[in-house]
Amino acid sequence: MKISIENLTLSYGDSVAVRDLSLEIEEGEALVLLGQSGCGKTSTMRCIAGLETPDHGTITVGDDVLFDSKRGVNRASHKRNIGMVFQSYAIWPHMTVFENVAFPLQMKRVSRADTVRRVAETLELVGLDGFADRGASMLSGGQMQRVALARSLVMQPSVMLLDEPLSNLDARLRHRLRGDLRDLQHRLGLTSVYVTHDQEEALALADHIAMMQFGRIVQIGRPDEIYGRPLSASIADFLGVANILPVEAIDASTVLLPGTDVRLKVAPYRTADQLRACVRAEDILLGDEVPAEGANVVVGEIVAREFLGATATFRVRIGERTELSIMGTKLQAMRAREGDRVRVQLPVEAVQVLPLEVPAAEKDAAVTRDAEVAA
Repeated sequence: MKISIENLTLSYGDSVAVRDLSLEIEEGEALVLLGQSGCGKTSTMRCIAGLETPDHGTITVGDDVLFDSKRGVNRASHKRNIGMVFQSYAIWPHMTVFENVAFPLQMKRVSRADTVRRVAETLELVGLDGFADRGASMLSGGQMQRVALARSLVMQPSVMLLDEPLSNLDARLRHRLRGDLRDLQHRLGLTSVYVTHDQEEALALADHIAMMQFGRIVQIGRPDEIYGRPLSASIADFLGVANILPVEAIDASTVLLPGTDVRLKVAPYRTADQLRACVRAEDILLGDEVPAEGANVVVGEIVAREFLGATATFRVRIGERTELSIMGTKLQAMRAREGDRVRVQLPVEAVQVLPLEVPAAEKDAAVTRDAEVAA
């Protein structure tokens, strides 16, 4: 079912958690709300679920109006037909897997025969067939999360909400389960909203990502768009761009690194206050890869290196105050030493010059997807 949110605002006393937020999530779409703690992403999800009462706005799922402040509509959470998976699993340890998954059906007074059938089908769907009689306290963390997912799916919900459901798991299990979640969402064609502060998780799970800051959506788009074309340096920083460098504008395609005589050729940019040059560590060339001459070729000093197995990271100082984080190879790590002078190159196409924050006038425009983006 399609989810439509218009002008949603939620306050806790004097603190505004969600600010005049509008958003449309298409039927069958997986949308990830991404942002740092306190940005309003979980509060937005809780408003959709009916666990929070907004100050004003409207929330519609399909043709059903779940909340409308002007008309006084506020449907109870248990009447919204929305499945929700929490970060803490919320599994009853004294019950079996079957009893945990069957609980919402029992609350709806579904017949015993239908309950047994639907629980069996759902456990098979999440890879827990054969676990029905096992006590929940005997499950691993990953199995508990699958039980929580099954308990929401067995209701046959209109939409699924997932609030950082993998954050309590180890890295390897998170990686496996997020693939399972994505596959399951595709197979069911279920509209889902996923909350996380993990950008890698967001990129792996989303059809579209909505970046949130200070209770607002500041950018929305496909994962490759958000990753490749952030609208501000603060968004780029959150998305793992290692090099956020203050710069001064020279002309439409050139900037100066303050405190140095280094002028960088960059892609065309718009002038603004507090400009930053943003470059991913993996895009910078180092050592023998760098030609003797060319655009944005500079000489620096290796001040630190870190061997990571298949790759290595280097910190290279340019001038007195500027350091670059560069991702290299394990072979480069074996050859290079602290104190070595090396050439580095920042490819023109890899350098994005962005304002520190999304300009206020563009915040509302950032959440509107044109037909090409939505396709």
